[in-house]
Amino acid sequence: MEYHIDAKNKILGRVATDVALILQGKKSASYERHHVSDDKVYVKNVDGIKVTGAKLTDKIYYKHTGYVGHLKEKSLEQKMAQDPRWVLQHAVRKMLPRNFLTAKRIKNLIFVEK
Repeated sequence: MEYHIDAKNKILGRVATDVALILQGKKSASYERHHVSDDKVYVKNVDGIKVTGAKLTDKIYYKHTGYVGHLKEKSLEQKMAQDPRWVLQHAVRKMLPRNFLTAKRIKNLIFVEK
């Protein structure tokens, strides 16, 4: 089944929760926890996604290059300006169970341009 979600003016966490449930297959009648469902999620207008509170400046994403002292950090505001699709995909990936099906499930999340 295909689900179409318009993320315009919706909260990041609420959208990510809905997408994670669909990708796990929990909204389909043939749910089995050890199978990847056939459900696909199409998300559009990711640029218009919102966050509440002061998360834009307070939430920090860290990345380490592997060298001593090279811990890079970017705020949510910087990441949203760079690639808002990555932010939503990262939130959904963190909500999925950490097992060998995660990579297969995340492929069913498709971003649609206008």
